[in-house]
Amino acid sequence: MIPVTKTYLPSIESYHNRVRSIWNTGILTNRGGFVKELEGKLKNEFSLNHLLCTNNGTIPIQIALKLYGKGGEIITTPFSYVATTAAIQWEGCTPVYVDIEKDHWTIDPEKIEEAITPKTTCILATHVFGNPCDIEHIQTIAKKFNLKVIYDAAHCFGVTYKERSIFSYGDISTCSFHATKIFHTAEGGALICNQPQDYEKIFGLHNFGHKGKLDCSGLGINAKMSELSAAMGLSVYEDMDLIYNKRHTLADKYKTHLTSEFCTSFKLRANTSINNSYYPVVFKDIKTRANVEEALNRNEIIPRRYFYPSLNKLPYVNQQKMPIAESLAERILCLPLYHSLTDKEQMQVIKIIKETLS
Repeated sequence: MIPVTKTYLPSIESYHNRVRSIWNTGILTNRGGFVKELEGKLKNEFSLNHLLCTNNGTIPIQIALKLYGKGGEIITTPFSYVATTAAIQWEGCTPVYVDIEKDHWTIDPEKIEEAITPKTTCILATHVFGNPCDIEHIQTIAKKFNLKVIYDAAHCFGVTYKERSIFSYGDISTCSFHATKIFHTAEGGALICNQPQDYEKIFGLHNFGHKGKLDCSGLGINAKMSELSAAMGLSVYEDMDLIYNKRHTLADKYKTHLTSEFCTSFKLRANTSINNSYYPVVFKDIKTRANVEEALNRNEIIPRRYFYPSLNKLPYVNQQKMPIAESLAERILCLPLYHSLTDKEQMQVIKIIKETLS
């Protein structure tokens, strides 16, 4: 079987060496040495002011909304993973959807301003498949209306925009280190912010509201990353150049063979260096997408309809029409892309798509 993705497993010796150290110290959690080392490496790698590792990739969005959302309306995108909307609802806020740009697939800033009301507190936008939002336009709107900007950057490890890490934009950025991501800690994530006062609040929110060992200065939750997860992350981190290079090679091959004659993908925003975390393609209509998916499945190749459904169609939200996102969600497939995908396997995927569409 050829799945849409496979978890990258680093050298077992590298991981075991770190696990042995954990056994020697007896420290498995509560911000041990490996968590702090991983945070330090990532802050240095991406030139970030403040980064906090967490136990998954959804809770950073929840914490950001706990800090900034204040139970208000959150302007957001319908084209993202369900966690983006679920976090808004979970934190007692209301998602207000704005449709996406047809080419870039990110939230359309031209439509944000008309969605703002006195109840709006934040803009929560997703850098889709690592493709950056229109950051400057969004920041201009946020400044005009005194709104906070949260970026769901779950797919963005290693992505740069205008020669800066994508994580450095907005009031808060969040990332997922789930096992399926380009960089992972088995399960985990991160919160990134620029302002020290925000970091102090975020730190308390992620650790039961603790300010010191005894003083609980406010409300908080347990979002701490374990040492075992951080050890995995540090082991994977050693191999990131290998991972980036292999994905770049695979993506280039898809681009070479699957031209616009067969399917299309998003338009990469200018001044962006992308990580090729996924390879999404879009077909001309629902029937064509279904035919391709069925043909791949018959050959034990499992792409993914990612993202589906358009989030404005979820049963627990106030549904609004989002024609661009809805159409895209019906016609998209993410193709297999992972470190151990062989040339033979990838060419089989390409061959089946071409034969189905010819």
